[in-house]
Amino acid sequence: MTRAPEQSTEVPVAVESLAGRRRIRLPRAGILAFLAALGPGLITTNAGNDAGGIATYSVAGAQFGLDLLWVLPAITVSLIVVQEACARMGIVTGKGLAGLIREKFGVRWTAVAMVSFFIASLGTTASEFAGIGSAGELFGVSRCISVPVTFVLVFYLVVGGTYRMVEKVFLAMTVVFFGYVATAFVSTPDWAPVLRASVVPTLHADKGYLFMAITLIGTTITSYMQFFLQATEVEKGTGVRKLAFVRWDVIISSIFANLIAFFIVVTTAQTLHPHGIKIETAADAAKALVPFAGSWAEILFAVGLVGASLFGATVLPLATAYVVTEAFGLERGIARSFREAPAFMGIYTATLGLGVAIALIPHMPLVQLMVASQFVDGLQLPVILVFIAIMSADQGLLGAYVSGPVLRAVQWATAGILSAMSLALVVMTIAGFG
Repeated sequence: MTRAPEQSTEVPVAVESLAGRRRIRLPRAGILAFLAALGPGLITTNAGNDAGGIATYSVAGAQFGLDLLWVLPAITVSLIVVQEACARMGIVTGKGLAGLIREKFGVRWTAVAMVSFFIASLGTTASEFAGIGSAGELFGVSRCISVPVTFVLVFYLVVGGTYRMVEKVFLAMTVVFFGYVATAFVSTPDWAPVLRASVVPTLHADKGYLFMAITLIGTTITSYMQFFLQATEVEKGTGVRKLAFVRWDVIISSIFANLIAFFIVVTTAQTLHPHGIKIETAADAAKALVPFAGSWAEILFAVGLVGASLFGATVLPLATAYVVTEAFGLERGIARSFREAPAFMGIYTATLGLGVAIALIPHMPLVQLMVASQFVDGLQLPVILVFIAIMSADQGLLGAYVSGPVLRAVQWATAGILSAMSLALVVMTIAGFG
């Protein structure tokens, strides 16, 4: 039985209510219902292809060629399963992920989840501003100028309540990354090695390879995406009758987003790796698009990077403030003042300000910062995955809508394998191996 929402999560995206729509038994009605359900998954997964994601996929291909390509199909399966579980929990319970964690596990475990989540969100926010700084440096603009200006712009858009007008523009700017798809076909004469690398694992017994594998997982299945998606489904008011369509939204969106990641890895593996080009700056990453865009490669890359960074910098600190305050039942809402919602406004401002401060650290290598932030996401991800796996299998919480044995196996395997990889990296580092 569906439980009514206790309180709106007010996620920072424009959503459309489906309340009152009748389901009629016609093929056209099924198509319309699917189109109505489409959206939250698409926005969430593509928001994951932010500045840190673009940098991670680029570095993976440039450094290891096609050797890490097999990770992406496996991650796609895990992403679909995890996203579907969060969407289902939001639809059935009418509550956000943070609120459910508090109800199920209590305040102490909620605090553990929120500390883990906040650290990851802070790192990712810093990577968004690092993306802005990197894009600016392509045109000779110092990060000391581009990053503070962006901070003022983002703060004004959000506090002024006009971010909804421009967030889709920021997201639309990232369509230039389709240039990687075209470049992959231009630069790949033989697709047999690519297809083989996609399904046959190539393993390296060194820390760099393990670090990048963890980072790939962390940038693809980020914690904030799960909180964001569940809150969006709650806000949208999707009923359980639309659950099948929501699942297709999650499946199609996850595959679509990871196809972009796939082509970024293939492109950099084919254009940069053979020449030993290491990505240390945005200009290095932009070289991968030269076979397709020629002299326009840097401009094309900069436009996409700015769009991805602005979208992330606008949405992520705001989503972080909503999630943490929801977890502890505190006042929240961007329309409220600092006096009315001190925790909400304080968390939002702190996340944004600290992200800027990290990106402005003198001599901080921006590309490495973007990649490192995604590694942190990968390290803390098992914490959130365990909460999701337990709650999505709780019959008292979801009734007949609990995860089946296959879905539970994928969820626990993802958390277990990622934890084992992180532990192995720690052991290898301490032992001085690789």
